[in-house]
Amino acid sequence: MGQASPAADWADIVTGAYCADAKPPLTQELAGQVRDVLAKAVASPAGDAPNSLMDRLNDALDAFETELRSVVGPRVTSLDEATGAVAMKHRSEAGQPLRAFGGQ
Repeated sequence: MGQASPAADWADIVTGAYCADAKPPLTQELAGQVRDVLAKAVASPAGDAPNSLMDRLNDALDAFETELRSVVGPRVTSLDEATGAVAMKHRSEAGQPLRAFGGQ
């Protein structure tokens, strides 16, 4: 029981990777909001399959971007539980429109 929460670990790891490539760059406050929504996504019950965790993380990022309507960033493409590594990739125009600055 002395370990850190896995939800907090994945939330921190994915938040860092997301913020590194988000456009426009996120403020500390927005980065904190991303971390909070990702922590909730990781903690929500949905089975133990890595894909379901990845889907929950990506859904949380989608919801965050939809709410702000001014930020776009990459999505999780793989999680390595052994090393704590995450791979991220930006969505393509064909998959879903990317409009970071659409309303400006």
